[in-house]
Formats: sequence, C-alpha cells, structure tokens
Amino acid sequence: MIRSNRRLTIREISEELNISYGSIQNILTTDLNMRHVSVKFVPGVLMVQQKQQCLSISLELRDHAASDSSFLGNVIMGDETWVYGYDPEIRVQSSQWKSTSSPRVKKARQSRSNIKVMMTVFFDLDGIVRAEFVPRNTTVNSEYYKGLLERLRNDVCRKRPDKWANSFVLHHDNAPCHTSLLVRQFLSNKNIMLCPHPPYSPDLAPCDFFHKLKMTMKGKCFESIQDIEAATTAQLDTHERGLPELLQKVARTMG
Repeated sequence: MIRSNRRLTIREISEELNISYGSIQNILTTDLNMRHVSVKFVPGVLMVQQKQQCLSISLELRDHAASDSSFLGNVIMGDETWVYGYDPEIRVQSSQWKSTSSPRVKKARQSRSNIKVMMTVFFDLDGIVRAEFVPRNTTVNSEYYKGLLERLRNDVCRKRPDKWANSFVLHHDNAPCHTSLLVRQFLSNKNIMLCPHPPYSPDLAPCDFFHKLKMTMKGKCFESIQDIEAATTAQLDTHERGLPELLQKVARTMG
C-alpha cells in the first residue's frame, strides 16, 4: 500500500486493513524504519535533458580550468541582488546565552521593509570591477543591461588592462535580460566570450559573496535609499578584501 501511495496516513491504513493505529505506527516506524516527512521544495525540478546539460557544462568548465591555468583569472562574474532598508536577522543571529532557570527569549516575527534597492556587482579574482545601484523606477531589461555592460567594458579597460588585452570571459546567470537577443548581439560584436551557465544552478552563481555581504546588514534599519547605498558601499569595501580568498576556494573546488 505504501509503495503505491506514499501519501497515505496511518489512520487511513488502519481503517483499510482493520488493524489498530498503534500497530500500524509500530510497523512503519520500527519494523520498516520509515518516517512521514514533508516534501522538499526546490526552485525547479529538472528534466533528464536539463540534468545532462548541467553535467556536461560543469565538466566542460572543470576541464577548461584544469587545462588552462589562466582561464579563471580571465573570468568576470556578475549578478544582481536586492538590498533592503530592513532585513530581519535569521534565527542563528538572534540566539543568546541563557541559564537553565531563565526563560527562553521570544522575538516577534518580522518582515522585510518595502524600501529596497537593486545592486549589481561584477568581480574577478582581484576584487570588484564594477558595482552600481539600479535607479528607482528603472526596470532591469535588455536595454539597461546592455548599457551596464558598456560601463563594465570601460571599467575593465581602466582597471584590468591585462584582461582588456586578452579578452575577458563574462559569467552571469540565465536571467531574461542576460540572455536576450540584444545582449547576445552586443557580446558578439564586442568579442566578449560568455561562460556557459547551466539552468537552475544557483551553486555556480556568485550568491555566496552576496550572502556574506548581506548577513552583516541583517537587523539594521536604514530610513532611505541613500542610507542603504552608503551602508552597502561601505560593506563592499570591507568584503572586497576577502573576495580573492573566496574565489580561490571556488578555483580549488573546480580543479
């Protein structure tokens, strides 16, 4: 019965087989060592073809990094993230020491503020190449992203002349504005090589950097967009020093 329908409850099995609730529970948990667990939600359930694509792209990147020692050094990664005027602390950050006799500390559930700004950061093994905030009431579409890539090229020419001479490799995720025809034509016309990104692969996106950045800002209140941008810029300067170490870990993992 369980194999044919794993959503059956103990009571439903008990009524179907005319066996006591306790006996069914004992058989399932003790004899069969089974547990009734909730389903795990994931961003997307990949089809077989998508899984094969993820595997082939990951192996291609690994082999490319192993055969060309300068490959990772030429990669510039970019991504966007929201920064909030107030982002609640996670449970670990709110933990406190207490004695056995003191009551457990309680905290009301809180939500993110409506004041927020989108930040885009491009970085490489040497640090941040370009960071900018999207102006309010501006949609991040293909036109905006193309202009952002133009500004990125200017920064690469000024800050990374070696990458400019050797043609840098751009890595970003598969957001619609990144994969639009306008952006792909721009990258082709400017001879910018694009690092492939498998579908539904957040582990290959630079989210770890954003996680460390935003953890330090959780629980703090900012009253305006200008305050958010100032605090985020200060945190960027602080975290940029630890960026090469983070990316070297990624390089060792791929190698």
